[in-house]
Amino acid sequence: MAFRDQNENRSALCLLLALPFIGYNYVWELENVLRQGQEQTLMGSARAFSMTLNQQPELFERQRYTKPRIEEGRDLYAIALQSPVDLDGSVLDWQRYQAHAVHYGKEHVIFSRTPYNSDELSFNLNLASDSDDIYALVDVVDNTPVLKRPKTARIDRNDHLVISLTTPEGALKRYAVTATKSGRADVDLIETTIDDPATIFPSEAITGWWQETANGYVIELAIPDWLVGEKLAFTYYDVKNTYSRDVDTILATSNPRNAETLGTLLTPSPAIEKVLNRMNDGSSRVWVVDQHGRVLAKSGDLGSANGVWENTIRYQEPPSGVMGWLQTHILNPLYYQLLEKPPETIIDAMQDASIVRGVDVQQALLGRPYANWRLTDDDSAMILSAAYPIKVDDKVIGAVVVEETTVGIRTLRNKALEQLFNVLLVVICTGVIVLLLFGSHISRRVRQLRDDAESAVDPQGRVRHQLEPTASKDEIGDLSRTLSTMVTRLSEYNSYLEKMSSSLSHELRTPVAVVRSSLENLAFVTVDDDQKRYIARAQEGVVRLATILTSMTEATRLEQSFEHAERTLFPLDKVVEGCVQGYEYAYPEQTFEMRISKANYPMEGVPEYVAQLLDKLVANAVEFHQQGTAVGIHLVAQRGRALLTVSNIGHFYLKIWEINCSVPWSL
Repeated sequence: MAFRDQNENRSALCLLLALPFIGYNYVWELENVLRQGQEQTLMGSARAFSMTLNQQPELFERQRYTKPRIEEGRDLYAIALQSPVDLDGSVLDWQRYQAHAVHYGKEHVIFSRTPYNSDELSFNLNLASDSDDIYALVDVVDNTPVLKRPKTARIDRNDHLVISLTTPEGALKRYAVTATKSGRADVDLIETTIDDPATIFPSEAITGWWQETANGYVIELAIPDWLVGEKLAFTYYDVKNTYSRDVDTILATSNPRNAETLGTLLTPSPAIEKVLNRMNDGSSRVWVVDQHGRVLAKSGDLGSANGVWENTIRYQEPPSGVMGWLQTHILNPLYYQLLEKPPETIIDAMQDASIVRGVDVQQALLGRPYANWRLTDDDSAMILSAAYPIKVDDKVIGAVVVEETTVGIRTLRNKALEQLFNVLLVVICTGVIVLLLFGSHISRRVRQLRDDAESAVDPQGRVRHQLEPTASKDEIGDLSRTLSTMVTRLSEYNSYLEKMSSSLSHELRTPVAVVRSSLENLAFVTVDDDQKRYIARAQEGVVRLATILTSMTEATRLEQSFEHAERTLFPLDKVVEGCVQGYEYAYPEQTFEMRISKANYPMEGVPEYVAQLLDKLVANAVEFHQQGTAVGIHLVAQRGRALLTVSNIGHFYLKIWEINCSVPWSL
């Protein structure tokens, strides 16, 4: 029964311990459902952005005629400017845009008199736009710098940069940028050819700065947006010989010969960005890209693009009071040893991207909406992106890409797990306390039943008292009633055994008397010696049998008298002295030797029983002693005990009886 209770307790504990695991898995499944919901919601947002832009085809007028294929380096893209740029020849303002720089070297050489060496001549180009101007940074590596001579009309006899562009009306224009020293650059409009000073006129439309460096030049330019149409090219003319001043090498982004050979220019659209900002509530980051994945507009930041689920947590009131302190300082640090805490900052390399690539964008540009999951660069968060195509006249001209992180869902999941753990903690603590109380109650009842059972039967197997059965209907009650029945049966059996000796001795006395009288009569009529010897042996056996029956009767009476005797405090030595005096009268032919050491011998018990016991010992000693020897009776005190010795010389050389006195005495 106890084993069964232990198994039940273990099962209950296992169930309690399984609750956190079940709840934890449930919350994880709930997170998967929330992610699926976020995916559907984000796809709906992308579709809403796409539908809005589809209704404004004028925003994509230039994208309708974009070439089906672009060439890297030839077709230019100006990224959105995030901070103002000062035209001072310093590259510090461009540090955050260095990843978007395009390198021009051997593949972009249009003309060269001598074998080209990239270590001697090359340049990097950065383009950025702030919706008013297009800024350009041309970082030139030129190991033979040749500046324009002061007060000369020719601008082609030195290192110079030519900007070739088409206006919004489609007209081709070219501007030459030169400098006589570091500082503000000279910008001239070339009407026909650069070698004819009569067709070259100073222009203030484009402003620039020419800065000499240890490796060559840094040229910063600001081109007004109203001046540039669909095409743009930068051409650097390198002059090496300071005497002949002939152009040695021409390095260009595209061939500036005519408008058809120029590369295209794409700049972010402020109008599209305005539409996105008006629709976006800041919970998502939205991109609009053209057919080649180049960014036309962007709204929002991935650091705050945590989805609509974050609002569920943002407006929750933090816990207060003692429970709030306990939750914040004790439980949460413990919980977040297991939980994954959302990152405080999102590291995303695409924050300033000029081209958005991915399977979702590719599918959207093919006309199929698509959602995709990806990890951030530091693997700290998941990013969900949903792309939807933008169509004008049933032709895909771009795509809308809406992105969100799972920080909101993860935070919501953690909050749910915190509440789950709090509830489970209360449930488990309550369950443990209830189980402990229940187990203590069961253990107390079992111990009480054990103590009652032990006290009901003495070490000799006699029943001291009956075991009271309990009225409870459980297993312990059944066990109590079973033990009570067993004790009752044991008591009845012991009573039967105790009465059996008296009954047996009473029943056997008559047959023994018959046998004895028969043997006596037989002895009178028998004259044969051998027969007399056998009759004598039989008579001895009958005597011994009668003695045994007498002893059984006396033992039964003695045990019965023990049950009703009253215990008193008496001196043991006085009882022994009185008994020895009586033995001298009872056995006049026997010599007794008595020695009692000087001490106090207080004893608790029944003096008559002590005398009876001593009578038996002395009777045996007298019966089996050798003729002419004395029977010794000695009483000494040893370490708080009284040692009573009855000794004789005969079949038994020494007989010792020790009595433990319940009342200590002083020696």
